[in-house]
Amino acid sequence: MTFEGLQDRRVYIETYGCTYNHADTQRLAAILDGLGCTMTEHPEEADAVIVNTCTVIGATERKMLRRLALFADRDLYVTGCMPVVQLDKIRSVCTPHVIRPDEIHERAGSVGTRGPGATGVVQVASGCVGRCSYCITRLARGRLISAPREAIADAVRALVTSGACEIQLTGQDVAAWGLDRGESLPDLLQEIAEIPGRFAVRPGMMHPATVLGILEPLVDAYESKKIFRFLHLPVQSGSDTVLERMQRGYTAADVLRIVDAFRERYPDMMISSDFITGFPGETDEEFSQTLELLRRAAFVKVNITRYSRRPGTPAAALKDLPERIRKDRSRTLLAEANRVYDSYNERWIGRETSIVATEKNAPGSTVCRNPCYLNVVVKEDLPFGFAGKAAITGNRRHYVTAGLITSGDEGI
Repeated sequence: MTFEGLQDRRVYIETYGCTYNHADTQRLAAILDGLGCTMTEHPEEADAVIVNTCTVIGATERKMLRRLALFADRDLYVTGCMPVVQLDKIRSVCTPHVIRPDEIHERAGSVGTRGPGATGVVQVASGCVGRCSYCITRLARGRLISAPREAIADAVRALVTSGACEIQLTGQDVAAWGLDRGESLPDLLQEIAEIPGRFAVRPGMMHPATVLGILEPLVDAYESKKIFRFLHLPVQSGSDTVLERMQRGYTAADVLRIVDAFRERYPDMMISSDFITGFPGETDEEFSQTLELLRRAAFVKVNITRYSRRPGTPAAALKDLPERIRKDRSRTLLAEANRVYDSYNERWIGRETSIVATEKNAPGSTVCRNPCYLNVVVKEDLPFGFAGKAAITGNRRHYVTAGLITSGDEGI
């Protein structure tokens, strides 16, 4: 077994990619701890190096290959998405041991892990039910495998007991949880919300096509104060013709239906999204439809990626647009996204909101979250889990500043 080769050794781990990947690293660290390993923060101090890889876009793939080449003369282990779908490329720069992600899941215990600060992460499912033409992650993670409801609830209880007050549910498509088990995400959220303790759940990325099948009960599930009013809805394009080439399974009108359903019930709801610019064949008119959808949906926290061809995907056979066009459209979309982001933040200025302290990024200040998952920075050194009220005073685009008003039971 691959893991036994790491028994009683000093190990250094580098992790790239999504929240799910970082949770895999935490589960891997727990396995290594059971094998008597000592974790080190510096590769030069380690007997073995592990790189948990991501290959979602071409730039990330190139970075992975550079890092792997750097450690080629070490006792090197590779995990994550890349060895599943691009082992030949890895072997062109090094000859590592491979730890498949499913080996980590089979060996690890709880599906929950502690994140930074007062956060906890629960991996509710791996894989997806989509067929997106450009996506290499679905090839790496495979079809949907949902964690059992009992295992998820147990993980949440354990994390809350350990002091976590923000519980992040993660997966390639969190909305798909339970489809392979005859269950549904809204029922899971309602069960989690009944768990005792002071915490709130941040559901992870949800594919719009999957959300459509559970929309009404999902909106209802967000009524609980233990669910952040936050939705990550990656739409990728506002053009129906581009969405069809992407094989996304929904239209721009479907996206607006989802957004409107949430915002009608929860006007301050924070809805974030992802977009791909310069998908093969994207015309100026199709791109303008993406800009219009961004404005109409008022997405906050938008991740913008220039299209890059991924090996083994159907879209890899399509002709790329010039890099100049992809880059120009990315800049235009980012400028509009920033305008929407500022507009959302500014509507909070002068308002009071409940907060909970979850992270620390700089001495003398604390990163808090409000019920809509807004990043609220308070210039005080607050303990993790601190709950109270704050008055929003300023917009810094990626967060707002606030002054503390009260402490006590006002927060989550």
